[in-house]
Amino acid sequence: MRFSSPFPPARSFLVAALAGLAVGSAHAQPAAPAAFDTHVAPAATKLPLFEVQRPDRQLSPFTGMTRRHWQDAARYLLTGAFSYVHTLDDPMQFPKQPGKSYPRNAGQVPTEKLEGLCRTLFMAAPLLKEEPGLTLNGVRVGDYYRHQLAQLVNPASPSYIRPRAKDGGPSQILVEFGGLSVALFAAPEILWDPLPAATKEALAATMLSYGDGPTVPQNWRYFNIFILSFYKSRGYAVNEKLMEEYLQKQLAHYKGEGWYDDAPTFDYYSMWAFQMYGRLWSEYYGRQHYPAVAAQLAANFAPLKDNYPRQFGRDGSMIMWGRSISYRFAAAVPFPLMGLQPEAGTNFGWMRRIASGSVLQFLQNPDFLQDNIPTLGFYGPFEPAVQAYSCRGSVFWLSKAFLGLLVPATSPFWTATENEGPWASEMKPGTVFNQFEPGPNFLITNYPNSGTAEIRNAPRQPASDANRGNENYNRLSYNSAFPWQADGPHGEVAMSYVAQGKDGQWEALRFYTFRQFENGVYYRDAELEKNKAVKLQLAEMPLPDGILRVDQCQATEATPLRLGHYALPALSGNIKRSTRRLHGREVQIIDNGTWQLALVSLSGWDRLEDVDATGLNPVRPASTVLNAVGTAPAGAPQLYATLMLWKKSGRKWTDAELEPVKQVATDATGGAVVTLADSSTRIITFKSVSDSTK
Repeated sequence: MRFSSPFPPARSFLVAALAGLAVGSAHAQPAAPAAFDTHVAPAATKLPLFEVQRPDRQLSPFTGMTRRHWQDAARYLLTGAFSYVHTLDDPMQFPKQPGKSYPRNAGQVPTEKLEGLCRTLFMAAPLLKEEPGLTLNGVRVGDYYRHQLAQLVNPASPSYIRPRAKDGGPSQILVEFGGLSVALFAAPEILWDPLPAATKEALAATMLSYGDGPTVPQNWRYFNIFILSFYKSRGYAVNEKLMEEYLQKQLAHYKGEGWYDDAPTFDYYSMWAFQMYGRLWSEYYGRQHYPAVAAQLAANFAPLKDNYPRQFGRDGSMIMWGRSISYRFAAAVPFPLMGLQPEAGTNFGWMRRIASGSVLQFLQNPDFLQDNIPTLGFYGPFEPAVQAYSCRGSVFWLSKAFLGLLVPATSPFWTATENEGPWASEMKPGTVFNQFEPGPNFLITNYPNSGTAEIRNAPRQPASDANRGNENYNRLSYNSAFPWQADGPHGEVAMSYVAQGKDGQWEALRFYTFRQFENGVYYRDAELEKNKAVKLQLAEMPLPDGILRVDQCQATEATPLRLGHYALPALSGNIKRSTRRLHGREVQIIDNGTWQLALVSLSGWDRLEDVDATGLNPVRPASTVLNAVGTAPAGAPQLYATLMLWKKSGRKWTDAELEPVKQVATDATGGAVVTLADSSTRIITFKSVSDSTK
């Protein structure tokens, strides 16, 4: 993947803070020699694959997971981390994954250690509250964390963290101290109260130097808020004016339907940051001291029970979408946190089924752990999805899911019987369910035939934003069964359009504008960042077994164009391929033994291709994607109609399954009339290019 630079001036501070902050500076660091390594040796023993021991099929008929099993899962991951700890002095530091992740020089190592320490506390703190004597790898866990907290303020220690300089900007240290404050709030009797007075004073001075200071204007404000709130709760003088300012600014990010924008995007940071921090801050501090703010946060949290669960597959599988995807099932943390203040009408059995399924999606994947530590990737290592601000210990942000163990055992989240919610009661085979969410303008689609979930929205991120101007955000849609595949240099593309410029380079869509969701059709306009000769009006209609796309392209010069279906990883052996023709239509089919994908050309395309790729897919190195290929003509708009279908392997496609659409015809207005197999029609209406770009 190639990212351009420099960053636009208006965004330089934010991007630098996200991409180059790991050494405690708000400024991007010069590239260090690629050979830099921390030389942390892999653990001597290897953890076995996680198993649900003695599953409870009465309370949890789908996953077998109860609260006890969640504790087992947290202890399992913490055991992997502690396989690198033999004495109280050993840092929480792990083997570096090759690639763009930090540390890239020795100056970043203390922050790397801080990440490992603070993020593993997300799972350690809830365990220690119920088992203060917990011992792993021969080390008493509580003693270890208290000792390490003291080392953070010991100038003689390799783990020492300097207080923020007076002119110091926001840094990764602020992030980690914010997370540490969550753990201190959650288990003060373990982590704070036993500390010597001198250590408490030094920690307060260092942590407040970061909390009482500048931040990045998005989810980061919660790190300041938590630091200030914790120390205020302990009797320290803090900058309450700044805390109140940050609280009000956080509320301003709310856009409706349970979603906050993370300035400037929607992604899982709305859940594992805005919603999670807001919920826990209210629980530990806000309702007592700022009841009006806590009430607003609760109101913003309330819609999640009806909206967010639909973004997960029937089995709880989460969608690969957005930056920091190596945090994985941290995206499920809102579900257990619903149990803190149980709201009438919440289907807690469904919430736990999703959350447990999401945890098992990864813990039971054999590629998830490498050297006993989760990889930087989605399953195994996947460099195209890694951000430069991540180190190996960053992955333990996923431990936020285990903050759900702070929810009392008597909560309905833990006591309700697992169920599949509307998947079992409302969603019938042969149908498709769309839920449009105004505010963020999301379309969430559930497919009962396949048990998959899908999300599409309208991001607008330039390539210069190395964390967002890429496949993390710019796909046409994201599906729980088909993790996104990176674009290749020769036009290999999955679930997006790419156009070839005069320089021979292929460019994917990055700039989307939402138009409307009407009569089952989701409309967006789209354009390329560099190649201004091509503009698209996109219309997509989810069907029971896939997507009908009816897109209009207008080009000022003839431009090679490619459209990709989802991609299939080669799971075992070769991917099977077949070609059919139905009533003059070309159909390409691929099958990897688990899923089948079919691409049907209805209008506009010259041909279909099955394209092999290496190193672009997050599931396996080898993969195949179906591409539609053509050339957008100069002048009059060209209509491209395409069916993207899928189903489980093991059953041959019938003609009826491949022909859910009888005809797509242009109409006098420049739009299209779609005639479905049941003879019903849909009218696709496009605005003019001049209107769509206003």
